[in-house]
Amino acid sequence: MPIIGLGVYQNYTTRDSVFEALRTGYRQVDSAQAYKNEAHVGQGFRDSGLSRGDVFITTKIISKFHGYESTLKGVDESLARFQFDYIDLFLIHDPFAGAERRLATYKALQEARESGKIRSVGVSNYGIKHLEEIKDAGYEMPVVNQIELHPFCQQRPIVVYCRENGIVVQAYSPLVRGKTDPVFLELANRYHRDPAQILIRWSLQKGFVPLPKSNKHERIHSNLNVFDFNLCDDDMQKLDSLDRGKEGAITWNPVDAP
Repeated sequence: MPIIGLGVYQNYTTRDSVFEALRTGYRQVDSAQAYKNEAHVGQGFRDSGLSRGDVFITTKIISKFHGYESTLKGVDESLARFQFDYIDLFLIHDPFAGAERRLATYKALQEARESGKIRSVGVSNYGIKHLEEIKDAGYEMPVVNQIELHPFCQQRPIVVYCRENGIVVQAYSPLVRGKTDPVFLELANRYHRDPAQILIRWSLQKGFVPLPKSNKHERIHSNLNVFDFNLCDDDMQKLDSLDRGKEGAITWNPVDAP
């Protein structure tokens, strides 16, 4: 899995954004059934001329459609919309369905992986209790947990748990949806970068897989231009100190769902 990806939530020019991102050098795209743009992601990929094995595609199934049979059906529907033979990573989008339906959904995704329709199974917005639920049920652990992560909302206990259990942590909303802070601006000036690049660099140096989104071509380019500098330890600590816990979340962040 590439260490940075293009998020396409609420992207109303998805085909163009995906095409531009792949042309620029991105090799991971993060979609979801609920985003209603899987077909546009597939079209952007085909227009790029890249081989299927060159691009890592993620999608997700939201709690409204959780359940064993509905998940198997949903995998087939996603494949049809993408016009792919397989999906690289399929996530449970959220934990709102409750324990029984969460586990039934997870079982269905495991079976879809065994049949070759998907390559890997993960989760999103899962707290420690939801991850423990999978372990207690005797299933292998998910390969990914995609959660809201940025300096204001660092979800440290979940991150520690994931690392202890070999789960890759993907960071959605790594750019804090454009919110700013004096520290962002200070570091942007010091490193001669824009604040978004500072935030993506922080995420990468924390060992996360950030998924910045944009439909602006210049932002798509600059968000990937983050591999020729490093934040020093003191500046990383300045960003670390901005953590507000759950109060720092800017999205639904349902990691505490029952």
